[in-house]
Amino acid sequence: MAHKNIIPFGPQHPVLPEPIHFDLVTEDEKVIDAIPSISYVHRGLERLVEKRDFIDMIHVADRICGLCSFMHSLGYCQAVEEIMGIEVPERALYLRSIWAELSRVHSHIFWLGVAADAFGFESLFMQALRLREPVLDIFEETTGARVILGVCKVGGVRRDIDDDTLKGIVSRLAALKKDLEELCNVFINDYSVRHRLSGVGYISRDDAYILGCVGPMARASGLAMDMRLTGYAAYKYLDVEPAVEPAGDCYARCLVRVREIFHSIDLVRQAVGKIPAGPVDVKVTGTPDGEYYSRVEQPRGEVIHYVKGNGAKFLQRFRVRVPTFNNIPAMIKVLKGAEVADVPNIILTLDPCISCTER
Repeated sequence: MAHKNIIPFGPQHPVLPEPIHFDLVTEDEKVIDAIPSISYVHRGLERLVEKRDFIDMIHVADRICGLCSFMHSLGYCQAVEEIMGIEVPERALYLRSIWAELSRVHSHIFWLGVAADAFGFESLFMQALRLREPVLDIFEETTGARVILGVCKVGGVRRDIDDDTLKGIVSRLAALKKDLEELCNVFINDYSVRHRLSGVGYISRDDAYILGCVGPMARASGLAMDMRLTGYAAYKYLDVEPAVEPAGDCYARCLVRVREIFHSIDLVRQAVGKIPAGPVDVKVTGTPDGEYYSRVEQPRGEVIHYVKGNGAKFLQRFRVRVPTFNNIPAMIKVLKGAEVADVPNIILTLDPCISCTER
């Protein structure tokens, strides 16, 4: 006779870098239900718009999440620029795309390390974190910061990157690519990794669509959804190809992120080869009067920044819908029927960013 238990999982747990809590209802070693509890941290972004003007809110958006920092400020700035009818210089659009793709690279490498830690591969974890450092070094040299970049602004970007430095970035990424190929080869071909991930946490293409999955979660189930294809920033000038895998399991989600690392490196190379000369910002006058929602492809998927202004320097509304919020229903679905031992791997292959969700 099966014995039912409720196992609390989180908010403090070795494989959870951020506070999310599940009550796992189990029958012996099988999970039959998962009840999530989120919002341990509430930061009240909508309340902050009454105290920080629309320029200061860029720094608030920048700090919604560390790994997705630049993408949040980019999404917010795009929304304000559309409302105010600001035309961003082309060079700034390219620089935004370069920093966005570097953010994707460092986020996915970090994910590889955390995933390795989840299934007990400590040396792989250390190697992944070591290979992430060169990307953070590039951030530090080009923006002055390593994680919260603070370089995006309404009307463009705060800093330019000279052409020699841009070519140096391409060369450094080419050298990093060789080490990454060796690292990713372990994730793709190592027997123990494939054994832990293949066939685990399956979600079908139809379920992924119905439940509103975004990012690698959707693309690993065969949905070619990628906001970069809409052509924001400089992506309209670049050859963007979504990484799509049909299997829908944890291993497919791992493959998608591995492929995206190398595609992002290629997009940086493309952008550096095409970037035009010119200014990196324009003077901004006036205040936002109107509403717009901006869609950006974060490392975890589509993020929406909804901004509404009424002509005052303080915004009327500021709402953020992050990819993890979209993926939580799918996370619950794939946990049902899973083995308890697979729960950490399933949660981590969804790459939940709770600091984004707790806004």
